[in-house]
Amino acid sequence: MHGIEKIKAAREILKCNIEKSRELGVEIGDSGCRLESCGQRLNFLAAALRTIACKCTLYKMIGRDIDRAIGPAASVIKIFDVICGLEKTLSTDPSDDISAYLTTLKWMEEALGLLTDNCKLVISWLENSNCNSSVAESWYVMNVNKCLNILRQLQATEERSRAKGGALMVALDKLESELASSLTDIAPLSLPLPNVIQNVQAIIDRLAVNHRFDKCTSIYIEVRSSNVRKTLEELDLDYLEEISLTEFDSVLSVESHIDQWREHLEFAVKDLLDIEHRLCNEIFQKSASKDSSCTDCFAKIAVQSGIHSFIKFGNTITRGKKEAVKLLKLLDMFAALKRLRSDFNRLFSGRTCGEIQSQTRDLIKKVVNGACEIFWQLSLQVELQRTTSPPANGSVPRLVNFVTEYCNQLLEDEYWSTLVQVVEIHQGWNHESSDKELLLNEMRKIIMVIELNLESWAKTYTDDTLSYLFLMNNHWYLCKYTKGTKLGELMGHEWIRGHEENMEYYETLYLSESWGKLPDLLSEEGLVLFPGGRAIDRQVVKKRFKEFTEAFDDIYKRHSNWELCDKGLRWRVRQLVLQVVVPSYSSYLAKYMPSIEFEVASTGNQHIKYTAETLGNMISGLFEPKVGKYGSTTKCTEWSGKLNNSIVANHLSSTPAAA
Repeated sequence: MHGIEKIKAAREILKCNIEKSRELGVEIGDSGCRLESCGQRLNFLAAALRTIACKCTLYKMIGRDIDRAIGPAASVIKIFDVICGLEKTLSTDPSDDISAYLTTLKWMEEALGLLTDNCKLVISWLENSNCNSSVAESWYVMNVNKCLNILRQLQATEERSRAKGGALMVALDKLESELASSLTDIAPLSLPLPNVIQNVQAIIDRLAVNHRFDKCTSIYIEVRSSNVRKTLEELDLDYLEEISLTEFDSVLSVESHIDQWREHLEFAVKDLLDIEHRLCNEIFQKSASKDSSCTDCFAKIAVQSGIHSFIKFGNTITRGKKEAVKLLKLLDMFAALKRLRSDFNRLFSGRTCGEIQSQTRDLIKKVVNGACEIFWQLSLQVELQRTTSPPANGSVPRLVNFVTEYCNQLLEDEYWSTLVQVVEIHQGWNHESSDKELLLNEMRKIIMVIELNLESWAKTYTDDTLSYLFLMNNHWYLCKYTKGTKLGELMGHEWIRGHEENMEYYETLYLSESWGKLPDLLSEEGLVLFPGGRAIDRQVVKKRFKEFTEAFDDIYKRHSNWELCDKGLRWRVRQLVLQVVVPSYSSYLAKYMPSIEFEVASTGNQHIKYTAETLGNMISGLFEPKVGKYGSTTKCTEWSGKLNNSIVANHLSSTPAAA
């Protein structure tokens, strides 16, 4: 029973399932129509969705570009605000605080660069977002274009700032003015404090960053050369430009200018230009092109300061007339240039100083050649004076005075060592051997030529007594004024002693041939009227007094125009004349004047013209140098031993006469 029931139950279930299958089949048939209609609608939707999907992608890309531009755009606004604040700060005077001003200027440059870069970036992204504007909304395109216009204006801020009248340009111009002011304030004779140099360097660095380094050097050269010129102008250097070959006949007329030239040149090089050279090194030591900047600036400063004027003056002197005094001046010039040699080599070693180097070498060559040419011609020039006339008053010729003092001065250590160097250099240029003894022999030769001149001049006097006085005068001078001098050492003791003996010899001749003849006119021979008597022939006495007086007057008249240039020699000769004349005359007066006094008293005829005292006074006034037309003693005086004494107006090559 149990099994049947299970079968019946299964049968009922199966019947139900079959019924449901019939119903489902009907429904499926009906659904096919509906699915076909849905498929058609789905194809249309798919196409619409594809269009929507494309637009969404585009807007998504635009949004991404916009998102990128928002940050830099905000930075642009902030940077522009900063720039506006910096512009206000830069409108102040940089001298108030140059360090702060330079810092602000640097910030300004950085801010302008950053503004430009950010504007470029934002513009690039916005332009990219606008590249597909054909599908973008018109309002979007319009707003983007407005933004682009604003950004492009902001991008041009740096260009406007650097243009004429722009904030950055004005600030840089102020900085150039501050540079000129700072350089002007630096004293020309000393280096400034380190902080001043640092400020100048900082200004130059800032200007160099802005492509104004050339302008910096131009300002530097103009200001520093102007400072040096102003300092030199205080020395009154007009003579450097005013003197020309046509304006002086002798180096004596510009002797003081040559001495000034040496002092001023040394001051210009050692004090002024040396400081400028050191300052150039300090200022431009951090420059990328330090060597060229320093040498270029310094060379132009030296030229604009007037270094060529000093060289030009030296050249003018070397081209002047060849004369003995010029040799000493040329040696002075050579010594000055030699002292400055290391300074010239150090200061003007650069390529840009080539012209200064060349001109200086040329000047030294002219000085050396000119000095040697004059030196080797000295003895000949002295010899050429032999045909001239000696002094009419028997004094020492100017030439003798000049040559002996000249040789003494030339033999002084400073001049002599310089002359030796000059001759050595000159002989080296000519590939000749140098021998110091040659120079010494030439000096001896000059003095020996003077001695020959004296012998020749003495023979031209028609009065032998004047000839003796002339030789006495000159031998005394040569022995006294060379003893203890360099010239005396050169000529030797025997030479000096020889002149002393010659002086004494001619002194004896002078006395015996002039004043020494007067005592013989007061002879007592023939005065007694009768042999063995005491009566005196008054006529003979009167005659002899008259003959003595006439002879004395004649000698005194002639000899009173003669001169002994040395005070010691004058005193010596006067004493000898007094010893020869006055004692014999005084004795004769004492013996025979009473015999003729009665006749003098009764007749009034004066037979005794001079007393012994009167004769002594007259003799004591002999041989004094006379005051000439130039207000000083003529031809001879108490020699000072200096060649620039006013007595030495003529010399060797330009001396018209030995007197």
